[in-house]
Amino acid sequence: MADPYKLHPIIFTFFLFSVSLLSPSLSQPLTPSPAPAPASDSCNGIFLSYTYTTGYHIPPTDPTNQAYRFESTLTVLNNGRHELKSWRAFVAFQHKELLVSASNAVLADGSSLPAEVGNGTVFAGFPTSDLKSAVETAGDMTQMEVRVGLVGTQFGVGAPDVPMPLNISLVNDGYSCHNATNQGNNEMHVCCIQDTNPVSNDGEDDELLPRQEGDLVIMYDVIRAYDDNYWAQVSISNHNPLGRLDNWHLSFDWMKEEFIYTMKGAYPYVVDTTDCVFGRQGQQYKGMDFSQVLNCERRPTIVDLPPTRANDSILGRIPFCCRNGTILPPLMDPSKSKSSFQMQVYKMPPDLNRTELVPPQNWKINGTMNPDYECGSPVRVSPSQFPDPSGLPSETAAIASWQVVCNITQSKQAIPRCCVSYSAFFNDSAIPCNPCACGCNRNPSQTCSATEPTLLLRPDALLIPFENRTADVLEWAKIKRRTVPNPLPCGDNCGVSINWHLLSDYRGGWSARITIFNWGETSFEDWFAAVQLDKAVAGFEEVYTFNGSVLPGSNDTIFMQARPGLNYLLAETDGANPKKDPRVPGTQQSVISFTKKSTPGINVAKGDGFPSKVLFNGEECALPTILPNRAPWISAATSISGFLTLAFLLLMQ
Repeated sequence: MADPYKLHPIIFTFFLFSVSLLSPSLSQPLTPSPAPAPASDSCNGIFLSYTYTTGYHIPPTDPTNQAYRFESTLTVLNNGRHELKSWRAFVAFQHKELLVSASNAVLADGSSLPAEVGNGTVFAGFPTSDLKSAVETAGDMTQMEVRVGLVGTQFGVGAPDVPMPLNISLVNDGYSCHNATNQGNNEMHVCCIQDTNPVSNDGEDDELLPRQEGDLVIMYDVIRAYDDNYWAQVSISNHNPLGRLDNWHLSFDWMKEEFIYTMKGAYPYVVDTTDCVFGRQGQQYKGMDFSQVLNCERRPTIVDLPPTRANDSILGRIPFCCRNGTILPPLMDPSKSKSSFQMQVYKMPPDLNRTELVPPQNWKINGTMNPDYECGSPVRVSPSQFPDPSGLPSETAAIASWQVVCNITQSKQAIPRCCVSYSAFFNDSAIPCNPCACGCNRNPSQTCSATEPTLLLRPDALLIPFENRTADVLEWAKIKRRTVPNPLPCGDNCGVSINWHLLSDYRGGWSARITIFNWGETSFEDWFAAVQLDKAVAGFEEVYTFNGSVLPGSNDTIFMQARPGLNYLLAETDGANPKKDPRVPGTQQSVISFTKKSTPGINVAKGDGFPSKVLFNGEECALPTILPNRAPWISAATSISGFLTLAFLLLMQ
């Protein structure tokens, strides 16, 4: 029989061994659970994330609208199979953000920083605009990913709340994004997948993006390159049938401390070399005579030259240059729908290599009385082709080409620069332009009312400058027994006004008369106007004094321009006796006829005979808020006499 005292240790050891086999965790150290995989790992496309880093209260103290600094990072990562060219990402800011700086990106609308982005903005990559895939780089994150550091000011969101955007997305063509997902309270991410049937480039170089269409297209072509400088040709082409530029001003930002040495076909608005003389450029180019340099501003403004410089051996002799900055719609004259110039650009280290070519960013262009344009960031495209300068039947390719696409934009805050008045044969009063149609004084209430409705006029008073109309307005109001407000309504403050007069309306057709008034000090050469009539253009017959036609591709707009020899809308001039007579506007006038055969049911007097939109030189004009109404107690002779007087006065000018 075994000794029980000897069996006890054996049984106890066996018990411990058995327990260790059943419960390995009791005999091995605990290991932490693996960290969750990054959200980007599940995205087989373009992964975007927005991370709020930090922020704090900044002066001044304002409990109702407190300002805070914010710092965030926007990340764009290419997890797809193909290279992402010219990436663009939208961030839907929503807290009245003012963006102060952005690393590795620029604003795609061409705005310079600081910029208000409270309604959201699109970022474009710079200097890295293309993101390669993991497949072609063996997973090299430095080529696949870009991180954009954002610093700015936001309003109203203090700790512990976090000022996150409403959404983020990729805006490149050919990609669709899922709904953005929040991770915690300071991060947002989204995955964007390439469409299964992407649009083909139609045989174009796969390494470059296809050229895009737009209202205005700017080409930046490098035509000669050296180690420390290059020559660029800048071409501006108008593709919008109603777009136009007069006295264009073109501006952009140099991103690498470049400066303009010389130019042909255009000139800097300001000749300034201060930044070079006292900056790094002066240290780099010690032997250069900077008195010969044209411009060293980081953001220069370029203007066109006058026609007298077109054949200048130093400044001119560039095709399509030297037209005082006028670019017409191609419908008017294709040869005048383009402008171009050349400039010699000097570079700075570390880009002193003939292959290091970086176009300027943040392009803006505007004119004196033209629509507003919003320009995108430069996109590398296939090299442009130019006719050989020797005259041989061959073409010369640019070394490198970038395309900037600009489109007409209508800002809610934009103030019109022209206005429209209405009148009709069945009413002896004219409806003038709205008060402050083109803006008012900062404090108009001191002298006039910006809110009172405009007072009706005797038709011939439309020829009188607003500051000389008061006596006529008061007399007409007295005759018509209308109440006169105190103070009187403000003037329209427009340099150009257009009167649309309904001339006749009968069973088979109707007619209107358009009169254009120039109240400014500058004449308009090669002017044009366009009227949109939603229901009447199908019955359009003829414009009698102008050249007029239905706008190609439209069924509701009539395009009008002056006939050869009558293409000037003259500026305002002194009256016959300047001491007592008011100044007289420059005018152009024509009758337009319509038939009703193609527009059954049209009600001309009730509104179908009045335009829903009027443009002058591409600028949309402010329309009256009311239409003339029928006044049955007015005799035909009375209603027509005022407008015959107006027509007679115009003919006498």
